Amino acid sequence: MRYLPHTEEEISEMLTAVGKETLDDLFCTIPPDCRRDDEIALPQAMTEWQLDAHMTEIGNMLEVTPQHKVLVGAGSYHHYIPEMIRALASRSEFLTAYTPYQPEMAQGTLQGIYEYQTLTARLLGMDVANASIYDGAASLAEALLMGLRIKKKNKKVAVSKGIHPHHRQVVRTYLQATEFEIVELPIGDDGRTDLSLLEGVDDLAAVAIQSPNFLGVIEDLSGAGEKIHAIDAIYIASFTEALAFGLIKNPGECGADIVCGEGQSMGLNRSFGGPGLGMFACREKLTRNMPGRLVGETVDRDGKRGFVLTLATREQHIRREKATSNICSNQGVCAMMAGMFMATLGGTGLRELARLNHSKAEYLKAELKKAGAEIVFDSPTFNEFLVRFSFDFEPVYEKLFERGFVAGINVGKYYPQYKGCYLFCATETVTREDIDAVIQEVSR
Repeated sequence: MRYLPHTEEEISEMLTAVGKETLDDLFCTIPPDCRRDDEIALPQAMTEWQLDAHMTEIGNMLEVTPQHKVLVGAGSYHHYIPEMIRALASRSEFLTAYTPYQPEMAQGTLQGIYEYQTLTARLLGMDVANASIYDGAASLAEALLMGLRIKKKNKKVAVSKGIHPHHRQVVRTYLQATEFEIVELPIGDDGRTDLSLLEGVDDLAAVAIQSPNFLGVIEDLSGAGEKIHAIDAIYIASFTEALAFGLIKNPGECGADIVCGEGQSMGLNRSFGGPGLGMFACREKLTRNMPGRLVGETVDRDGKRGFVLTLATREQHIRREKATSNICSNQGVCAMMAGMFMATLGGTGLRELARLNHSKAEYLKAELKKAGAEIVFDSPTFNEFLVRFSFDFEPVYEKLFERGFVAGINVGKYYPQYKGCYLFCATETVTREDIDAVIQEVSR
């Protein structure tokens, strides 16, 4: 049975209110040649085994198969996922209703998110973490909006060009229809953000820097924090490779006020680009300006421990037009899996895994240098770095692809000054034999 929430009379009243005669008139802004009036030709229903065979056939058409060795990061990283996480995440205590509005019915979900918040705050070195945001790009945009709310009189934000290009595009989308202005900070010769521009910009509410940045370079977050706080702006540190904080100093130790980024590395498959996980944390004094949900611990009338949504100042909650955000959907299941991943590895496991990533990347970097390639930046990196070749690398890239290797990504599309330079990444999924095979092809 179809659920029809409105009567014909109600529909007519609403159309009159907006000055339209029919429902079709609501789509008048869409050009006729962009509309489809005929029925969509869908295939006949299949049996379960027919559908399995069909999906396998489609999977075999993929350019990059599961058998390919991927030496690309650029914001989406290939990591091993402990099998126990998939098993735990499928349990009914966790895989329940998306939004835990009824705490008495969603204690498993709420406790899981509470633990995720705790582990996230520890990983990022912050006081408070929320129940996640849609993805890393949305987290950055929400962090900048949060900075603008805190610094109410200031109308500008500064964003490093070292931040993932897609994330910066989302920020532009958020702010393009507002009164706020975005100032972009250039990349210096060392691959780090050039902060000298801050001295000549007034009215800055917040400054955002990513580390490791899109080009793989680890930023001087402590030095950046001193300069940003010297101009009385909110210091936002973003990231795309959360695993890096298992080895390098976390943003909280470097003075960041807000930390946000993509948590896909924490137990989530790449899955053609999503779903991801927007991790978000801040200093305790800024908590009430934080977007999204926050799960807290309490006790019931019998004194038993329980969990509830403590702060949820979003448009569908109590504050309505005064909400901190109206589109900061959280990723409940993804956050749960990230919490399981962090709990499974623990602090020691995260350090060992991070060290393994760094060591493999350094080995790949050293071997490429021996093969005649130039490492573009001398600055420290984590598990990815930028390479320039003295020859046209494209034919070699194609040969490696035929052998089952995805050898880096050309960053010229995003950074014209580095046209022909390739961003390489080595995680724990790449073996020494894989790296040697790539070097062998590069050396020919």
